[in-house]
Amino acid sequence: MNKHKSLESGLLFTDQYQLTMAQLYFRNGLHKKQVQFEHFFREYPNYGLHQSGYCLNAGIHWYINWLSSRRFTTEEVSTLKKHKSSRGKQLFSNDFLSWLKKQNPIEGLTVKAIAEGRVVHTYEPINIIQGPLAMCQIIESSLLNMINYQILVATKASRIREAAQDNLVLEFGMRRAQDFGANAGTRAALIGGADYTSNVGMSHKLGFPPKGTHAHSMVQLFMAQGAGELGAFRAYADLYPDDCLLLVDTINTLESGIPNAIKVFSELKKKGHKPVGIRLDSGDLAYLCIQAAKMLNSAGFEDTFIVLSNQLDELVIWQIVTQIKEEASKYSVNPGKLIKRLIYGVGTNLITSKGHSALDGVYKLTAIKENIEWIPTIKFSETKEKIINPGEKSVWRIYDKKKKAVADVLTLGDENPNKMRNIVLHHPVIAGQERNLLAKDCFLIECLPASVLVDGKRKIKEPTIEEIRKVRDNDLKALYPGVKRLINPHVYHVSLSDKLWNLKQKLAKKNEAQL
Repeated sequence: MNKHKSLESGLLFTDQYQLTMAQLYFRNGLHKKQVQFEHFFREYPNYGLHQSGYCLNAGIHWYINWLSSRRFTTEEVSTLKKHKSSRGKQLFSNDFLSWLKKQNPIEGLTVKAIAEGRVVHTYEPINIIQGPLAMCQIIESSLLNMINYQILVATKASRIREAAQDNLVLEFGMRRAQDFGANAGTRAALIGGADYTSNVGMSHKLGFPPKGTHAHSMVQLFMAQGAGELGAFRAYADLYPDDCLLLVDTINTLESGIPNAIKVFSELKKKGHKPVGIRLDSGDLAYLCIQAAKMLNSAGFEDTFIVLSNQLDELVIWQIVTQIKEEASKYSVNPGKLIKRLIYGVGTNLITSKGHSALDGVYKLTAIKENIEWIPTIKFSETKEKIINPGEKSVWRIYDKKKKAVADVLTLGDENPNKMRNIVLHHPVIAGQERNLLAKDCFLIECLPASVLVDGKRKIKEPTIEEIRKVRDNDLKALYPGVKRLINPHVYHVSLSDKLWNLKQKLAKKNEAQL
């Protein structure tokens, strides 16, 4: 048994109502009833004028690792025992608390999930959780907390990588992240599009060398000691002769920083070392990197990198690249070569997903098991978008003859579109919007979810970040460019099968009749 003393990082990392519902189920003998919950989102991250056209999945293995190492500790149970109702009585009964302490949260839990790194879309079940009711309820909050955030950051990182045109992207956001959420954000960023990170601990844990340069404070210190900017650069180069990347905007980028960097680079070159490059962290980055490239080229350092930082995101990067294409040749700088030598250090806007701070991910009950049969359930709402898709389901991705993904279709568990000649695709919300697709016109119809846990036993080994990236690259390659557009992307079709649509309407009408 894993002994976790921390109340904030154990199984009490949940919402109060999850525990009060769990006790209600326990009191009524329902706590062991087999149920199915689904985790999905209704809306893509919306950054104003540039809503995303897809999301990138991340987080399920991180979550399972966390959950499998937790138990209700003596400290946690004692804490719950002290909780009083409004009338001063013990809120959680001794028998319920005794039951909690005996629980292994993943025992009897089955998880089907779309793989990390895959493109995912609205309404489709990303993670399907089956198991005993009380525990499935208790784990809702932690699952949504951890996985929603990683999907959000992975998606932002993917968009940034799209704008960066496969140039190196460095994640620099630790100092602006939400507490230890920086670690989860770092992992998600590495999955989604960042090549490396400055986060030392997570870099080593995930098998990557951490990346970073130095801060303005180093130059300031040497200036205060009388050695000046040049002295600071020389000290850094002496200690790190083969990893010398200098921040050049502490005093004056063009008149001081870059000329001093070139002096130090020339000294390194004479000693047989190859300087890495410079970093620009303020000012008009597009203009400054054009001028920096011109100066470095003239000094014989055409192959040094130029790292850009300071409030970058996908649109800022796109604007920088566009400006370089338009203006670099005016200064006798080859725009294509300059763009290829750029590295982007992205911090705050990546780790916080600035512009859209939370994914609209939800966790809904979709089926209850009676004997050996899954009975579909539905949540009714006056808002049609919030009426859930009921029952035990699967998700299938349809590829056209060009091997491009054109639609995802949700089906009931006993359906297989590969065995259908004619696939009827219904809009998930709007009645009457449907189309027919002939199976013979498809290159491939692929089932997306796979069993990660079965009755608490892991069936899929946790993939490495590199393995997840290969999955990511394949899925992004299979998207039409319009879906990946940074502004006003093409709408990707997510549909319901005819059988699922009819079941949804039947249950919705039944629900209305009971009002």
